[in-house]
Amino acid sequence: MSFLDKIAAAVTPAATDDQRAEARRKIQGLAAGEEWLAMIVQQHERIESLFDQARTAHDAAGRREAVRALAKELTGHAMAEEAIVYPVVSEDSGKTHAAMAYEEHAMTKVQLAKLERMDPMGEEWREKLDHVCSAVQQHIYQEEDSWLPDLVEKASAEDKAFLNQRYAQEYARYCD
Repeated sequence: MSFLDKIAAAVTPAATDDQRAEARRKIQGLAAGEEWLAMIVQQHERIESLFDQARTAHDAAGRREAVRALAKELTGHAMAEEAIVYPVVSEDSGKTHAAMAYEEHAMTKVQLAKLERMDPMGEEWREKLDHVCSAVQQHIYQEEDSWLPDLVEKASAEDKAFLNQRYAQEYARYCD
């Protein structure tokens, strides 16, 4: 863990499993009425599953394949959020949230690129995977606990129609 990561962890401790589960339950309730949000939550679940696949793969080829699938899913998800959701977050929920989200996405992409170049059977690979997973879990928690519910509450009907129309299109550019 880097020096900056240690400082960040001390200032904002990671959410507990119970906190993440409660945020997920709440956001799933909100997602029932918001197509764009339902897609985001489904992608979060897929991302979590891909981390598990990478962690439990028994050989180098399986780990590499899981990381490639994870990188593709995370990149498509991030690009769609960055292009469609975060500009609305910036307007309706706060520029600080949007700026933090962009930064977290960028760092995740960098860390995944490093992970892809490591020996997938080494301890350093496992540590890097766990580090990236922890950071992504915290990011997902922040989105599901506050940023996205805040957006559902504050976004206009016009913004929600835009999110519904464009989010799926943008995600498909990268993942279909």
